[in-house]
Amino acid sequence: MTSPYDKPAWPNRIRPLLPAIGFAVSVPALHFMMRAAGTEYCLTQLTMAAYYAIVVTGLALLMGYAGQVSMGHGAFFALGGYTTAVLTTHDFSKWQAQLGWLRDAHILVSRQDLYGAQILTVTPWAACFTALGVAMVAACLIGYPALRLRGHYLAMATLGFGLIVAKLLVGSSFTGAADGINGVPEWQLLPGLVVSGKSARRVENYYLAFALLLVVLVLLRNTVSSRVGRALKAIHDGEKAADAMGIDTAAYKLKVFLLSAALAAAAGVCFTHYTAGIGPSEAGALKSIRYVALAAAGGMANLWRVTIVSIVLNYCSLRGWFGSYDNAVFGALLILIISLAPDGTLRPIGWLRRLARPWFTRSSNHGTA
Repeated sequence: MTSPYDKPAWPNRIRPLLPAIGFAVSVPALHFMMRAAGTEYCLTQLTMAAYYAIVVTGLALLMGYAGQVSMGHGAFFALGGYTTAVLTTHDFSKWQAQLGWLRDAHILVSRQDLYGAQILTVTPWAACFTALGVAMVAACLIGYPALRLRGHYLAMATLGFGLIVAKLLVGSSFTGAADGINGVPEWQLLPGLVVSGKSARRVENYYLAFALLLVVLVLLRNTVSSRVGRALKAIHDGEKAADAMGIDTAAYKLKVFLLSAALAAAAGVCFTHYTAGIGPSEAGALKSIRYVALAAAGGMANLWRVTIVSIVLNYCSLRGWFGSYDNAVFGALLILIISLAPDGTLRPIGWLRRLARPWFTRSSNHGTA
């Protein structure tokens, strides 16, 4: 006889690891398939799709577990990208006397710009931490008042925030206006490991992007399975009931919102160094709507499925498969989910049943008449 205190069998222990194992195996398998087919150049779009998937995964945590909708994650992505782009391309040579201590601390470094001139810029590591700080301060300023209210106040606040950020980026010459910022340098994470879009580093950056995505997924999955995750699920199911149970709902919602914004900003930083630039379209409202549509299409509360859906659809978009109807496809996807799957779960059979139900009902009514 087995006791309820017995340790679970090894299949039960390994079952939670299967998605991570499958993900880790599929990444090199996809690479080898593309190499065999002579389409290894497509790894560039897959790398970009992986960085976008980090944003969507963080948003899925916010929507699927905390029950909050953010329409401004495109702005957080752009804040991260633009902050690192400005700091790593702006010449601080004129303030060299005042900022000498930063150079001594290796926060400012001398390098050549696109035209071969010697400039003094912030190191990518320092720019990354600054970008994360800027995004989290902005998220705190928006989330602290909005998350203490119930309903869709966060969605309204983040939508307004996103529109403001997009207009500021387009209207400011400091951020390159409509042209954005180019000439962002490579980012050396470790000796021999560089975030760069050069063709010679295409394979390296493909594995790097998906490794970062896998780390984010594992960390978020552990968070969901922890005490924090149970508190978030309680808030999602019933905020008033969670309050009555003693859960500090406002604090939990703010913390998960900050985490989600930080992930979006980190993805923006990596994306900017990989593409060597960023444009104001990354902060547009359509980008934020796309992230929401992808999170909803994957089921929101299923981080692995959200990631797969995000990678596939973003890859198709980056390859230009949707043509001029790109934004229309994601808008139609969002409408379809709201109409046929309000919980955001991809269940094609359920959708077909829901579509066919009126026809069967009509037929049965005719038969009984």
